[in-house]
This record gives sequence, C-alpha cells and structure tokens, in this order.
Amino acid sequence: MSTDDRFVSPDDVDSQVFDWGALKWMVTPEVTGSERISCGVVKLEPGKGHERHTHPESDEMLYVVRGEGEQEIGDETRSIATGDMLYVPQGVEHGTVNTGWEPLVLVAVYAPPGPEDVLADLPGCTIVPAGELPTPENAARYAGGGDGEGDD
Repeated sequence: MSTDDRFVSPDDVDSQVFDWGALKWMVTPEVTGSERISCGVVKLEPGKGHERHTHPESDEMLYVVRGEGEQEIGDETRSIATGDMLYVPQGVEHGTVNTGWEPLVLVAVYAPPGPEDVLADLPGCTIVPAGELPTPENAARYAGGGDGEGDD
C-alpha cells in the first residue's frame, strides 16, 4: 500500500446510487488495502430510507454527520440527529429513514468489510464512476451498466 492510498477524496471513488440516496465507500480493501474495516459516507434524501436488513458477518457503526431521521435497530426505534452514534451488532435487523427536510448524512463503518460489495449487487443500485456527481441524471446515464457514452 502506498501512502497515496491513505488519503481518499470523494472524487477518487465510485458512487452507489439508489432511489433513496447515494453512498461513497472511501475505505475498502480495493481502495485503501484495509482488511479489517470499510467506511463510507451515506446520503439519504428527505423522506427516503432503505428497507430493514442485516449484515450477518459484520458489525456496523453509524455516525450522524447532518440531518435527522429515524433508526430501527432490532425491535427498538429512535429518532436520530446530528452527532448521534449508533452501533448495530452483526446479524441484527436495522433500517434508517430520513424524517427531515434536508439530506441525512451518515458515516458508516463495517467490521469486517464486505457489506459494501453486497450493496453494489442489489437491484436498483447504479454505479456512477469516480469523478462524476451521484445525481439522478448521472445515475440514469449509467443504469444498466452502460458507460454513459452515446446512450442518448
């Protein structure tokens, strides 16, 4: 691993775009060589969220950078806001919904890495290449695995 792999900008990595928002995985085995954690920035659009799910092999930590929402972990649901930290043990069902008017921005950490690859394979996930904004327009250009060139 070179020291360049230790400094990662959002423009350096692809975006995973869904109808509810976007993710940028900034620390992964592929990006930094990290073998014990992965870390990314998650943006959920107002009123949007994702279905309850589990990560059978990884613990997850979420830190709320900006916004407000509702977080389910197991059979408990709580309001979350800027500055909150959440811990989701491996195998526990959880889900997040943005209940505010602005994007809900979270930092997500998995230990060990792996769930970020599962997300990339989900139906409805569009990969927008590094250096491109994860906008709905760009997601539409790249939907279906196209390179966005000449798709008009």
